[in-house]
This record gives sequence, structure tokens and C-alpha cells, in this order.
Amino acid sequence: MRTVSPSTLTETLLGLSSADTDPRVQEVLGALVRHLHAFAKEVGLTHAEWRKGLELLTRAGEITDDDRNEFVLFSDVLGLSSLVDMINSPAGCTSSSVLGPFHQLGAPEVPVGGDLIGTNEGDQVVVEGTVRDQSGAPISGAVIELWQTAENGLYSGQDPRQEHYNLRMSMTTGADGRYAVSTVRPAPYMVPTDGPVGDILRATGRHAWRPSHLHFIVQAKGFRTLVTEVFPSDDPYLDEDAVFGVRSDLVMEYRPGNRAELAQDIVARDRLNDSFSKVDFDFVLPPG
Repeated sequence: MRTVSPSTLTETLLGLSSADTDPRVQEVLGALVRHLHAFAKEVGLTHAEWRKGLELLTRAGEITDDDRNEFVLFSDVLGLSSLVDMINSPAGCTSSSVLGPFHQLGAPEVPVGGDLIGTNEGDQVVVEGTVRDQSGAPISGAVIELWQTAENGLYSGQDPRQEHYNLRMSMTTGADGRYAVSTVRPAPYMVPTDGPVGDILRATGRHAWRPSHLHFIVQAKGFRTLVTEVFPSDDPYLDEDAVFGVRSDLVMEYRPGNRAELAQDIVARDRLNDSFSKVDFDFVLPPG
């Protein structure tokens, strides 16, 4: 320790791990330390810059609550969330995409064909599809969570005018693996810029816009959990997503709806207006 130097500090630190350290912990933490130390040396990190970094993390902790996670947002805008998603998306299955900072546990259970429109304004849409395995067989008992923004581009939890679980649901598929729900089109929106993430975006001249999207989590026994988003093909920010969440297989099409072609279990079928849209989107899960 008395002779530690910039060239020996990293290996000195890593050498302190005990022999019974979990190998994966040692691999991940060791790589993090090596890259972190190399970063500091590469840029010649000053005390002021080091303190600024700690200040950003402190503010992220202060602004994080049950409705918003600033650390997730940091991961999103720096591309780490999407990189982890891409690394862990098996070929032949639906791609993963970012969870985002506004997921909430405990969304109410809605039956297949249920309605989320309620009193929400906006263009109406019926979204349905199936959850399948890699062989194409439907997955019974898959639990689907969906959450989205309202027409004003805000999630419940952000917007005090919305009920707590507005435009959020959980749904369980039957033997045919099918899900179906009526809702409103989500709007493009800006990620929050009132915290330290906003400081990073402004400092680098980046915009904060995300294309409109539906968030999904799909879980089924014996299969890997899928966290993803689905984006409309006509969104102006499709190729400018501030958090890099778009994948080619996650792009959906809004088609003109036809009430006569809707399944009988669509609860809102008789209340849909004549200009409603239809989306068909299937999910393919890899084995667990």
C-alpha cells in the first residue's frame, strides 16, 4: 500500500478479493474496476469533474421514487439498457427493449378483450396477438403487463390528473395464447429533463424525444421473461429514439379497424368510434 501508484492501484485493489469470492462477481466487478480506472486515467479526471459525477449520482438518488427511477433513465440515455437488451436477446425470438423508469408493479388484472380506454381521450386502437414458443405453439397462462402514456404524453404517476393505474394492466392468456385489449394510441414524449439526466442531454446537445410505444412484460412458466416495447411505423421519432429502444422486429402497423371483424370478447367493440385502428403483434419467448 505504501508504494501504490496509478499503474499498480487497479491490480492491488483486485488482489484484495478473498479466495471464496463468487467467480462471476469477481469477473464483473473486476472488469468494472479496470474500465473505471482506465477511464479516469484516459481523460485525466480532475477533482471537480469527479465531484460533479458524484453530485449527479446523488441527485439521481434524491429524485428517484416509486413512480420514477433516475438511475434507469441514466442507463437508458447512455445506451447501456439497450446494449444489455441486445446482448441478451436470443435469435428467433422477440427482441428485448428498455423497461424505462415508469413501470409500476400491481397493475390491475384485465380479461382477454378487456378495455383500457375508459375516459381517456385520443385515437382508439385494438391491440391483439398471441404469445408463442419458438416452434410456434401458443403459450397458455402467459402473464402480460402493458403500460403506456396517455394522449398528453404522460404516464400515470407523472400526471396527477390520471388515476394511479390509468392505461396499465395485467392479462393472462388462455389455451390459445391470445391477448387482446382496447386502448388509445400513446403519444411521443420527452424523457424527463428536470433532473441530472436532463443536464447530460443538454450538455451534449441531444434531444429528449422518444417515439410513441406500448411497453410490455411477458412472463410464462418455463420461459425467459421478455421486457420490450412496440413502436408504430409512422412515428416521426422512430429513428431518433433518445434511449435507443427501437428494433426492426418491434415495429407495428396501425391499420384501419373494422368492427365487424373484431372478436366477440372485445369489451369495448360497441363503444369504439368509426376511426379506430387495429394492431396485430405476436410475441415469441425463448425457453427459460
